[in-house]
Amino acid sequence: MCLGIPGQITEITDTTNKLAMVNIAGVKRQVNIACIVDETHPVESCVGDWVLVHVGFAMNRIDEKEAAETLEILQQLAAIQ
Repeated sequence: MCLGIPGQITEITDTTNKLAMVNIAGVKRQVNIACIVDETHPVESCVGDWVLVHVGFAMNRIDEKEAAETLEILQQLAAIQ
């Protein structure tokens, strides 16, 4: 099982290599967005997208509501531990 952490793409840092800066709960990380781009959703259109990030890759796009729910669950789990 893998864990994807929700984050929002804030900027494209390298169009050629498909790299973007993602804000994950206030922490900014550079991630590879190659898995979420195609002809209908090019690199340049990804700013503002919510994505699930796993080991430095944006694995898929999600909506803002799903991102908020997932972050809330992760915060609750952290509080329990």
